[in-house]
Amino acid sequence: MLLKAETLAQGKGALLGGQASLPALPVPALEQTFKKYLRSTQPHLDAAAFKKTEQAVQAALDGGDAALFKELQARLEARAKDSASEGNWLASWWNEAAYMGYRDPVVPYVSYFYAHADDRSRRTGTKRAASQLKAMLQFRRLVESEELTPEKTKTGPMCSASYPWMFNSCRIPVKDMDQATKADPRSNNHLVVAYGGRFYEFDLVHSGEELSAQEIESQLERIVANAGAPESKPVGALTSDNRDKWAAARDALLAVGNGGGEKNKAALARIESSVIVLALDADSPTTIEERSWALWWGDGKNRFYDKQQLVVSANGKSGYMGEHSTMDGTPTLRMNDFVLSALAANKIDLGSGSRSLPTPKAIEFALDANVEGRIADSIKAFEELKAKHDLAVLDFQGYGKGAIKKYKCSPDAWVQMAIQLAFYKMYGAPCATYESAQTRKFKFGRTEVIRSCSVESKAFCEAMESSSASDEERSQAFQAAVKQHLAYAKDAADAQGVDRHLFGLKKLLKDGEQLPALYQDEAFAKSSHWKLSTSQISSESFAAWGYGEVVPDGFGCAYAIKENSLTFTLTSLKLDASRLRHYINESINELRELHDRLAAGQSKL
Repeated sequence: MLLKAETLAQGKGALLGGQASLPALPVPALEQTFKKYLRSTQPHLDAAAFKKTEQAVQAALDGGDAALFKELQARLEARAKDSASEGNWLASWWNEAAYMGYRDPVVPYVSYFYAHADDRSRRTGTKRAASQLKAMLQFRRLVESEELTPEKTKTGPMCSASYPWMFNSCRIPVKDMDQATKADPRSNNHLVVAYGGRFYEFDLVHSGEELSAQEIESQLERIVANAGAPESKPVGALTSDNRDKWAAARDALLAVGNGGGEKNKAALARIESSVIVLALDADSPTTIEERSWALWWGDGKNRFYDKQQLVVSANGKSGYMGEHSTMDGTPTLRMNDFVLSALAANKIDLGSGSRSLPTPKAIEFALDANVEGRIADSIKAFEELKAKHDLAVLDFQGYGKGAIKKYKCSPDAWVQMAIQLAFYKMYGAPCATYESAQTRKFKFGRTEVIRSCSVESKAFCEAMESSSASDEERSQAFQAAVKQHLAYAKDAADAQGVDRHLFGLKKLLKDGEQLPALYQDEAFAKSSHWKLSTSQISSESFAAWGYGEVVPDGFGCAYAIKENSLTFTLTSLKLDASRLRHYINESINELRELHDRLAAGQSKL
């Protein structure tokens, strides 16, 4: 499915006005993909296994599978030209495979979080939330009016098709294939607040005028003061479950007798159509790990995981939980950065005065024994899954982007090589590594894979760990690895990676056609089994950010490169994230020491 929504400006403003002129997503050349793919498998295979992979690739190039691959390529090129694809042959497939058709829980497998830097002038949850909501409303106006300009690269504007999904939208659970909906922002200016496992709502506009920050804070304080004990049967817990189970539970909510189904339908509609969900948590996390757990998971009860959510704790610590299906991280990064930096610079009109406002309404559900049982099951499943995970954050203050640039190196490539070295230190071998590259220079573009583990990165790790290699040899290996990484990163951003192309070709196999040897070869699965799933999102306004692992025996590795610091959030299914944190810390120190010794002419073995 193509995920398409409109703003109030309906594509006539700066944000979306140039969408039609964006280039279509290209189809890479077959030979290029095969050769690039073959080389990317080499670090993961012994000589015998690599020989088999060479044979499978040779069969695809000019052997027994060549004719079928040429036919698949022709089908893919035809799909790319088909007007139904609207300039992106991948988008509908990818949205279904990676998001809407994906059945595992949103948390931790689809969502992500940002931990905001502290605001020393706003030390309570209600005050912090009120100011951020005022700034978000300003950003919402810029989006809906399309006055917001699109981000740009050196080649031109980036696709902004996901921006209309930022507010008043919701993911809807449907068996086998979820949907997404967006409510009319003109008639839906209400905020839904989760507190104590219950939901409340109030309008952010009164008598035609937007509420001031003081008024929003007052409404939030009313909710906190009158909430009572935490809800023991929180409906929000259902959103934490397997998507088909949540879809069945949603049907059960709508089928409650004696008018309960209609009441629940209206209640869900209010939540789904709200500007966003504000999750006000009663606890006060302090450490960056405590905050990250609260933002990455929460308690499974005081959330509605199908919505974009602002999460604020009682002590004023705040963050954002992104629902990933309709948009990737860069637009929500922009929105959060706007909110935090504009507030810090006192550029947000917080309004003034405090009018007499209607009391916030509790959003009430009618529950029966069936629904209550499903809620209990969802809470149990959530807590069991959460207990299987670990998380570690490295907030490294030794140096950052400024220092790396003085070494005349790409900061991202530098950090990627440090991650490669850390994993090698921990396991004695490299692993398949996913780095996300955005392809938003193309119409409806989302992401492609940078295969960060290469022949050169493996040689670099071996040189760094060798007791006999000289600093000059280590440096040469590092430079070669960085050069390779930058080349692949550029190709990925140009939609010339291998993973999405091979995915598309395989999708076009018809019933009765033999699966080519390339897809049956062990290297195909092994080289895309992402034991390291990495991504960079950098903002001086964030304390950290993160997401979950993508394979059971792997790590999520979210990082930020700031001017004078580096931050890593590591997640896994109890693979000892704190140990990997140790090795990353060791690796980034060793990289700097290597370059400092060479610069000072003090190289050594």
